Order: sequence, then structure tokens, then C-alpha cells
Amino acid sequence: MPQLVPPSPHRAVPARLRAGTHSPGAASSVHAPLTPAFVRAQVRRSRSVGLARVDGRGSGSTSLGGAHVAHHAGRVRGPRPTGVARVAARAVAVAALGLGVAVLPSAADAHVRVIPESTVAGGWSALTFRVPNESATAVTTQVVVDLPTDTPFLYVSTRPVPGWTATVERAPLDAPVESHGTTLTEAPARVTWTAAPGAEIADGQFQEFAISAGPLPEEVGLDVVLPAHQSYSDGTVVDWDEVAGDGGEPEHPAPVFTTTAVPGDDTVAADDATAAPVADGDASDDAATAGAADEQPDTVARVLGGVGLLLGLAALVVAVVTSRRRGTTA
Repeated sequence: MPQLVPPSPHRAVPARLRAGTHSPGAASSVHAPLTPAFVRAQVRRSRSVGLARVDGRGSGSTSLGGAHVAHHAGRVRGPRPTGVARVAARAVAVAALGLGVAVLPSAADAHVRVIPESTVAGGWSALTFRVPNESATAVTTQVVVDLPTDTPFLYVSTRPVPGWTATVERAPLDAPVESHGTTLTEAPARVTWTAAPGAEIADGQFQEFAISAGPLPEEVGLDVVLPAHQSYSDGTVVDWDEVAGDGGEPEHPAPVFTTTAVPGDDTVAADDATAAPVADGDASDDAATAGAADEQPDTVARVLGGVGLLLGLAALVVAVVTSRRRGTTA
């Protein structure tokens, strides 16, 4: 068998080479011919005993009976993922999650809802109706809001909206109603906003319509339900008139708010023997707070999402810079 050693100027020359029994430039009578099968066998053997030399390009060479045979050192595997790479992957995941939270709307944003300026019983309030468009193929052309008739408003006025015409319709009441010392036989019953061509609410947009109404019902803790009807350019009408019950929020909930006591006024709870003196007062305060906070229902989620996005991007940049520095040092 040929001696498989890497050529080196510091190695002693084998005796049989000094004797002229083998030379790189001539065929040898001692060794077997360098057939392809012989070369492959020797390469496999050299790999098993570790005599193959692998250079930086992933190739190797073996001295077989004086002949220099090049071969491939096998599959070259890349470096395993480092801690930096794992940190970068996590940063990307955090950034994606933060971005998703920041851009995705909440479920409440898809509903027509009312945002009251004040909910104090017996007072006046500006009521803003926020109307998003939910159709990808049609635009919102008209919005109608039904006003309460069991506890009617004495007066309603509208705020102008560019491109929209607002009308307040009065209607006879089923029965006369006493309201703040006045007997009402008719009252504002409906407000209609109609869009001019080009002013409709398109996909991905919303519009706000406001009225000034009052006085609000004098009863504290009363739910004022204001059903809305949204008309689209394709003839579809969505009725937002379902009242939430114990089973959770319905599919098309009606805009609603709850009247509250004057802040700091405890006389209502004290005079009402059937009311829970502390719990109802707290519930009223919570309702007032919820009504004010409803103007920005998902602000916290969007802020947190934005912060998560920024932190994720910062971690990604640090990971990439650190990885490059380590590669340069290596």
C-alpha cells in the first residue's frame, strides 16, 4: 500500500523513494495503477484516518503513491446560530407583535357609537356619533339616529359637517310627557345626515356627527338608547339597534350612554332607600369616566404597540451591529 502522508520539506524521504523504486513522474512497478476506483478508495481511507487536508475553500488533497489527487472535503456546514442571532429573531417577533397591536383596530371601532360630552342627569350635552364604514365595496351615504320618545329631549340642534346635510324631524308623542315642568305632545324624534356626492364615508374611513340635546332625563343611572341606521350606496342598510344584555355585546349594538349624578352630589343616593348607597354612586362615577374615556378606546393599546415596535427595532439593530463586530474580529 502507498504511504499516505502530506508532502513536507521537513519529513525524511522514505528509503524506497531514495532507492528509486517510485517517482512522481513515472509509473511504478511496486504500486497498483491509479485507477478511478483505487483513487476513490484511498480518498475514503484518508478521510477516515484524518490525513485529508481541508483548505479554506472546503477542498482537500491526498498524496496517493506520489500522485497529488484533489478531492472535495464533504458538505460544508455554516456556523450554528449564535446568541446574537437568537436575540435578533426574538426582536423581529416582538416588533411584528407590536406593529400588529398598533395597526389593528379594536372591535369597538367597527361599531356606530355615541360619545357624550356630559352624562349628568337633567343637564344638556353634546352627543357625538362616530360612524365607521364597514363595507369594502360601498360607501356610506346616509346616517339616521332615532331619539328617545319615552324621555324626549326638549330641543336638538346639529353641528355642520362639510358635504353633509342634517335635518331634525319632530314627531307627535304617543302620550303627553312631563319634562322639566313642561307638557310635551311632540318632540324631536329623528336626526338624518345625508352625504353630497363625493362626501360619502369610504372604506377605511369614519365620520363624526354631533348634536346638542337636552335636557337629559332627570333619573340617575338611566340608559339612554339612541338607535342608528347606516345606509350604503349599494342599498344595504345596517341597523345599529340591539340592546346589550347579560349574554354580552350583540352583533349590532345600539349607541347608548347612562345618566349620572352631579359630581359630588350624594343627596340622590341618600334619598333613595332602595338604592345601594355606596355601590351605585361608584357605578355612576365609573359610567361617567367610561363615557369620557370612550373617545379613545384603544389609545393605550396603540401606545403599547408603538413602544413594543420601537423596542423590537432597537434590539434588532443592536444584534446586527454586535454580530458584525464579532465577525470582523474573528
